[in-house]
Amino acid sequence: SCWAEPSMSKRLFDIAFAGLALLLLCPVLLAVALWVRLDSPGPVFFRQQRVGQGGRPFGIYKFRTMHTGAEAVGPQITVGQDARITRAGTWLRRSKLDELPQFLNVLRGDMGVVGPRPEVPRYVAQYPAEMRQSVLSVRPGITDLASIAFRNESELLACSPDPERTYVEQILPTKLRYATQYVHTHSLWLDLQIIAWTVLAVLGLHSARHQNPADNP
Repeated sequence: SCWAEPSMSKRLFDIAFAGLALLLLCPVLLAVALWVRLDSPGPVFFRQQRVGQGGRPFGIYKFRTMHTGAEAVGPQITVGQDARITRAGTWLRRSKLDELPQFLNVLRGDMGVVGPRPEVPRYVAQYPAEMRQSVLSVRPGITDLASIAFRNESELLACSPDPERTYVEQILPTKLRYATQYVHTHSLWLDLQIIAWTVLAVLGLHSARHQNPADNP
């Protein structure tokens, strides 16, 4: 059965999962934080404004993977071997470990474990009106089907002569279809499946390249 948002059962699951994840991953978090700090000058964490449920802005947490001030000298998407990315950042992005601090966003209530990935205001402004209302009706998540399908998004964009245009015109509409499908079909069972697929994808054992949002009713 599907649960409407906000749902007490989904929120309790998110809090329990995020709390347990932070507890179990504490040694990893400390090791990554130390590595980021020693690898390049700047703070351990990076905070960026994203658009959350109901269109409310919030600060998303990540381990810093770029040199300090990088956002001011380039686009809000990263493309291929982006020179702004640090040595530690390259590996953290590939392994998705840079996303782990978002469990703090889950505990704060900004996000869920699973849900449409939150975008920056610039790209949310590109959403078609009907999709915008639907996608922003739920809490955004750390992972979703689009995250798995576009796990190598940076490499895909590197092949484009105009990466930002490719993102807005080709990748973003597909992500929105995944997100809209999730809004209409989300359940605890689907969330557990997406979490499992995400872990397998990070380990290189699963790909969602050929999945269609409609395949997950």
